[in-house]
Amino acid sequence: MAKVPAHPLTIRQVSVVQTLGWLVLGMRDLVKLRWISLAHGMVLSLAGGLITLVAHDRFWLLAGALSGFLFIAPVLAASLYALSRNLENQQPAGWNTVWDTWTQWQSSHQDKYGNDYWCLVQFGILLGLASTGWVVTSAALITLLSDVPIHTPVDFLRYVVAAKSGWLFEIWLALGGVMAAPIFASSVITMPLLLDRRVSLWQAVLISWGVVLKNPIPMAAWAAILLLMSLLGLGSLLLGLVLVIPLLGHASWHAYRDLVHAEDLPSRQTGYAAPDTMAER
Repeated sequence: MAKVPAHPLTIRQVSVVQTLGWLVLGMRDLVKLRWISLAHGMVLSLAGGLITLVAHDRFWLLAGALSGFLFIAPVLAASLYALSRNLENQQPAGWNTVWDTWTQWQSSHQDKYGNDYWCLVQFGILLGLASTGWVVTSAALITLLSDVPIHTPVDFLRYVVAAKSGWLFEIWLALGGVMAAPIFASSVITMPLLLDRRVSLWQAVLISWGVVLKNPIPMAAWAAILLLMSLLGLGSLLLGLVLVIPLLGHASWHAYRDLVHAEDLPSRQTGYAAPDTMAER
């Protein structure tokens, strides 16, 4: 791994208004790429449909699985970041970019057995474990504390959300928030940074935490936007994910570019490699 300077990266302060600008830029990229971007949403929508099919009569499991599905979304959107990067650098952005992102994401990295080479995989595994932990916690909580079996969304709404006694829904939401907050802080710009620059997994996670600590209110607003749009996607029988996933993926790249100045870090080549010094925004 190339040696990283001691203080090569600057975390910028942003405003709440800029979070809306990321959505605008994400939509711009989506319109340019069209079916290439929408295909990502279609794949994830179908994956969500498969989860629903498997757990349709076990809503205690479905609620956790679908919400946990959102935990690993930053990893699944990796090729969307690469597409936005290529558009930003006026380089070809097409199916080859998607293919290279998943098969040759570090084409210039010779040591394929080093820790640095596998950092994206490691982060994906960590998010997958967090997602699994939430699924198990959610299912166990609803199963153990609900007065009646929860099999359908109607059961969940009637006996958990609108329960006249107990605090099951509030506890469920609180636990979800407790688990989601550190995951969000650890991943808000981690995947785009790992894809773009040669940093270690733990460097990227610490930088992501630094971003949140320096911009608590804008990042809270950004988290709310991500959650709201994800819920809209899930609540539209998963069809909305076809649009929501690529929009948020492209927007997350622009969030990363606004939140950190990483040009002094060595570039991590992916497909059509970005130059080491990228144009200032």
